[in-house]
Amino acid sequence: MTQATISSTVCVKGWTATIRPPASYTSALKRTQLAAWHYADQNPSHYEEDHLISLELGGAPWSKRNLWPEPHSQSAKSDPRENAWHKRLCNETLPLKQARARELAYKRKHG
Repeated sequence: MTQATISSTVCVKGWTATIRPPASYTSALKRTQLAAWHYADQNPSHYEEDHLISLELGGAPWSKRNLWPEPHSQSAKSDPRENAWHKRLCNETLPLKQARARELAYKRKHG
């Protein structure tokens, strides 16, 4: 994903649905990560398997390094931010590199 390709990928309505991994993959990965990373709360239903760099910003859809169990309480806060960064990316008021940097900084601070 590059700045030059966003208009034919992430900025196309419905594009993320074409690359999103199935729930069977993300659910299994979430259970594995909760155990491997020693989360105190091991209940998978309390988490959303989220992309560290969101699909809306060109994050790797299937990468285990780009997926992590995010508490639902946090996803309710981060999802609107991701949508705002995506909108700015697609209306060319926020470059891809800056959008990704903002997302990473936010998730490191609040994740």
